[in-house]
Amino acid sequence: MEYFEINGGKKLKGEISVNGSKNAAVALLAASVMNHGVTTLKNVPQIEEVNRYLEVLESIGMKIQRDGKTIILTSPKQFSLKKINKKAAEKTRSAIMLISSLAGRQKKYFIPQAGGCKLGARTIKPHLYALEDYGINIEPKKDGFEVSINTLKPIENNVLYESGDTVTETAIMAAAQIPGKTVIKMATSNYMVQDLCFFLEKLGVKIKGIGTTTLEIKGKKKLKKNVIYEISEDPIEAMFFLSLAITTKSELTVKRCPIDFLELELLKLQKMGQQFEIIRKYKARNKKTQLVDIKMIPSKLTALEDKIHALPFPGLNMDNLPFFVPIAMMARGKTLIHDWVYENRAVYFTELNRLGANIILIDSHRVEITGPTKFHNADLMSPPALRPAAIMLVAMIGAKGKSILRGVYSINRGYEDLEDRLKQIGVDIVLINE
Repeated sequence: MEYFEINGGKKLKGEISVNGSKNAAVALLAASVMNHGVTTLKNVPQIEEVNRYLEVLESIGMKIQRDGKTIILTSPKQFSLKKINKKAAEKTRSAIMLISSLAGRQKKYFIPQAGGCKLGARTIKPHLYALEDYGINIEPKKDGFEVSINTLKPIENNVLYESGDTVTETAIMAAAQIPGKTVIKMATSNYMVQDLCFFLEKLGVKIKGIGTTTLEIKGKKKLKKNVIYEISEDPIEAMFFLSLAITTKSELTVKRCPIDFLELELLKLQKMGQQFEIIRKYKARNKKTQLVDIKMIPSKLTALEDKIHALPFPGLNMDNLPFFVPIAMMARGKTLIHDWVYENRAVYFTELNRLGANIILIDSHRVEITGPTKFHNADLMSPPALRPAAIMLVAMIGAKGKSILRGVYSINRGYEDLEDRLKQIGVDIVLINE
């Protein structure tokens, strides 16, 4: 088991760049199996989530070459689904996207039960409803899903049962492999969905409505093209560093922030009294995503009167919501945070009480935070969920004295080379193997 040892309470300085998006990366890895040509992905984060996904793909016959942040994937003529790496699949919820991405390549296959963060009840019913009218039959089993394909057909009006990111990606990947026009409604237009659409356009799929909740997709029976695509930067990682600057009251520049997916978060911070400057605007290397460099300025914060809650994009991102917990701990007054999406995640927020927070759990979805907080050090175990574990680390870096955060695999799932990158901006942190 690995753990972080942190000597916190120190001012940070300098600048740090945001890496490629975790959620976009796994979506594009899933989509690569649809391509009969060679897929080259650039700016891929070197994280455990990606490692597990590559293990799954390799086990079913994909040829994979890695060169740092560049991954070259070549699909076989015939996949070996009976050899799928179940252990790796069970560690990433994103494995569920293989149900739709394989639909144009296989008639019958089995996908193991997906894993990932433990955040309460997360049914796959929305995925089943999104795919059933395409001609994709999914039978849930105890340890996974048996999939059988009839004749694939486009859907004139595919209304998604749930406006979720992964569900939207599932529906898009199926439609991309079916000749004719499919219209998907109640789609999300979040960053990973847009990256997937940009990638599919390079494969020859025609998509209208990118960035909206209605997508019109004209798919192709066979996707075969050698493509190179550079993944856009991760707004959730950007929020990690922004919250770190606030919690440590540091002047820190966070570079390569995808601004379109952070605007509401920044507005709420501004209304709390947080000062920052946008010091540069430019395009990402995919020539689509708008990036900025943000200089954070130490500020005194006041709690917002209104609750802070997540909504599908362009609302506040559900993965960014937890970072408002350590931020609210810095603000004078009471903040209500409503995490309505997940049953269990708000419970994890109360662990920050052991670092000096005053957090009251109202119910399984809501917490009330009273600030400002005087942080103190603690020895904690990471929860089995990425973002709650990340905010524990943020709070520990803000707390004076030596803190220990144990079992940090959940953090390594989503953040690349975090120890060394944090050291570069002044964090006193060591990763230790027990």
